[in-house]
Amino acid sequence: MSIRVVLADDQALVRTGFRMILAEADDIEVVGEAADGDEAVQVAASACPDVVLMDVRMPGTDGIAATRQIREATDAPRVLILTTFDLDEYVYAGLRAGASGFLLKDALAPELLSAVRVVASGEAVVAPTVTAQRLFLSEGTVKTHVSRVLAKLGLRDRLQAVILAYEAGVVRIGQGSA
Repeated sequence: MSIRVVLADDQALVRTGFRMILAEADDIEVVGEAADGDEAVQVAASACPDVVLMDVRMPGTDGIAATRQIREATDAPRVLILTTFDLDEYVYAGLRAGASGFLLKDALAPELLSAVRVVASGEAVVAPTVTAQRLFLSEGTVKTHVSRVLAKLGLRDRLQAVILAYEAGVVRIGQGSA
């Protein structure tokens, strides 16, 4: 079964480029296109895609507002935001609006195809160039932080943390990650 994709970008040439890249994949099908945010919301509602590739800056309703509207629908498709801008405000606004991922338009074709597949499977994608500039943690640092959290909670190991999370209602059985 193919991953159904809608392309939302105000530049026809960009949409054509994305369509050509996606057409090379046997498991991805472009089912609609939109030139602005309002059209993206309409096409997403009528074409029933699995993923919407959403530009941030478009005339009228921008990609962030369109993402919010699309994600409010029942059985909403996942949204992968694509932009030339790696500004933090766009990343956080897009993710807060319900986007499942954020990828810069200078990504290579295999990265785009992979991101579409990952987002369609229910996982999240954030371009490494967006996050690596800000966060440099070694494995040892992460282990130290986890150990300190466990100690503060009076827990022996991560399994006890999972049990505590279930008992506190933070997570439920069968709840997937988003």
